[in-house]
Amino acid sequence: MKTWRYQAWLLFSALVFSFPAMAEESAGVVTAPYLLPGAPTFDFSISQFREKFNKDNPQLALNEFRAVESRSDQANLTRAATSINDNLYASTGLERGTLKIKSMQITWLPVQGPEQKAAKAKAQAYMAAFIRAFSPGLTSAQSTQKLQKLLSSGKGKAYYTQADGAVRYVVADNGEKGLTFAVEPIKLTLSDLPGGNNK
Repeated sequence: MKTWRYQAWLLFSALVFSFPAMAEESAGVVTAPYLLPGAPTFDFSISQFREKFNKDNPQLALNEFRAVESRSDQANLTRAATSINDNLYASTGLERGTLKIKSMQITWLPVQGPEQKAAKAKAQAYMAAFIRAFSPGLTSAQSTQKLQKLLSSGKGKAYYTQADGAVRYVVADNGEKGLTFAVEPIKLTLSDLPGGNNK
C-alpha cells in the first residue's frame, strides 16, 4: 500500500510541478511562472532551507530531499522531493547547479476514516510553517490565518495564486486526489518597490 501511494504521489507531483493553468486575462494555457526561463530563486539552497526549517520547527522535521527525474525537466531545473509520511510529501523545483529554490511545495493526499482530522491538521501545520519560513515576520497564529484564507480562496481550483510582497502562494486543489500548497519568489521590479513610482 505504501509503495502504491508513493508512486501515485510521484505521478501527482509531476503533474502539479508543471502547474499548467488558465491565464486569467487570456484563454490560453500558461506555464507555471517558476518554470519560465529567468524565473527568480530564493537566496538559499534546499539544504540551507532544510537545516533552518528543522531548527525552527523541531516537531515538523523534513528529511533529506532526493532528486526526482522527469522527462519534461528543463535544462535549468532540478526537481527533488522527500516523504514526510504516507500521505504527506514535500517537493521543490531548484535552479540547476546552485540548487537554489524556485518553488517549495507541500502535497497532501487526503485519507479517509478516523485519521483524517489529524492528518489534515499535520499537513496544514507544515503548510503554515512554510509560510513562516518565507515570511519570518509572521507569528504562528498569523501564518495559520493566512493559510486558511489561501486554502479557502483556492478550494476546488486546480490553480490559485496570490502574490504577497516578494512571494507568491499557490494552491492546487484536486479534491480527493490531493492538495498542493507552494511558495515561490517573485521577481520584483522598480515599480513594485516602495517609492518606485517616485521620480
